[in-house]
Amino acid sequence: MQLGLFMMPLHPPYRPIADCYDRDIDQIIAADRLGFAEAWIGEHFTEKWENAPAPDLLMATALPQTERIKLGTGVTLLGMHEPVYLAHRLAMLDHLARGRFQWGIGLGGIPTDMALMGLDPSEARGRAAEALEVILGLWQSDGEYAHHGEFFHIDAPALDPVTDRGLHMKPLQKPHPPIAVAASTPKSGSLRIAGARGWSPMSSSLLSTTYLPGHWDLVAEGAASAGIQADRSQWRVARDVFVGPTPAIARERARAVLGRNYEKHQYASRVGTVQIASTKLDPSMPDEAVDVDYLMENVWIVGDPSECEDKIRALYEATGGFGTLLSITADSDDPAWDHESLRLLAEEVGPRIADLG
Repeated sequence: MQLGLFMMPLHPPYRPIADCYDRDIDQIIAADRLGFAEAWIGEHFTEKWENAPAPDLLMATALPQTERIKLGTGVTLLGMHEPVYLAHRLAMLDHLARGRFQWGIGLGGIPTDMALMGLDPSEARGRAAEALEVILGLWQSDGEYAHHGEFFHIDAPALDPVTDRGLHMKPLQKPHPPIAVAASTPKSGSLRIAGARGWSPMSSSLLSTTYLPGHWDLVAEGAASAGIQADRSQWRVARDVFVGPTPAIARERARAVLGRNYEKHQYASRVGTVQIASTKLDPSMPDEAVDVDYLMENVWIVGDPSECEDKIRALYEATGGFGTLLSITADSDDPAWDHESLRLLAEEVGPRIADLG
C-alpha cells in the first residue's frame, strides 16, 4: 500500500494566509523526504478554512523543492473554469513538473463557489462534463479544434508553420496526465465514469465503512460497461489521520486539531446533508451523535503506530482492498505535531502495512 497526502488544505482563519501556504509547502517537502508517493491539493474559492483558489500555484512552488513526490489537483472544479485557459495552465504545469503532475477532477462544487461565478447549480455537472470534453479534445488535437456545445463555443486554429501561431500547448505526459476522479457521496455517478474511462477513483474521507465498499462497486460497474477490468490498486481512499507516540497523546492532539476543524468549520455545513449521513455507521444515528468522539473511534485513524496499523487493516478488509491511503493534512498550532504524525505514519506505520495492496 502506498501513502499519500490529501491537502484540502484546512487552515484556521486566524492563520495569516501566506503562513498557511508556507505550512503546506513544508508538509509536502517533509512528505517527499519521507517517501510519500503523492500529494493532492484542493481548490475552493469561498471557503475561508480551505483557502486554496489556485492549487497550481502551490504546486509550482513545491515542485523545485521536492524530488520524487507526485503532485495533483484535489480536485480541479471543472465547472468553474473556462476550459481553453485551464487546458493551457495544466499543460504548462505538467511540463514544469516534468511528469510529476496528476490531474484530479470533480464534477460538482459547493453552492457558494457557484454563486460567486454566477453559475446555476443545476447546470454544474453538465458544464463540468463539457469542460472536460474540451480539455481532452484540445490536448489530443493536432490540427484545428472546434467545439460547439451547450456551454462553450470554441474554434481553435491549427498551428501556422509560417508564424508559429495556433493550437500548440500539450501536456508532457501522453495522451494526458493520469486522471483521478473524486467522489464524496455514496452513490456518486462520477465513479462509474472513472471506471468506464480507466481513471483512478478517489474516495472522500467522509464515508464510513458502511458506504465505502459501494464506491468500488460503482467503479467496477463502470469498468464492466466499457469492457475493461477495474484495478483496485488504483483506488485511493482518504482518511483523517493523526499518529502520535502514544494513544493518549494522539487523541489529545487529534481532539485539538481535527476536532477544532470539525466543530468550528465542517459540522455546520454538513448537518442535515448527505455528507453527514455518509459518515454514519448506522443510518438511524441522529446527526448530533456524529461528534468528535464518534469520529475519532469510528472514522478517523488516530492512535499510536500499532493502533493505526490495526485501523488501516480494518479499513482495508472492510473495503475489500485499495492501493493508496491518503492522509488528510492538518494545521496544528504547533506544526511539530503535524510533522511527527507524518513521520510516524511513514516510518512506523508504513512498514507494518507494506503487505497490503
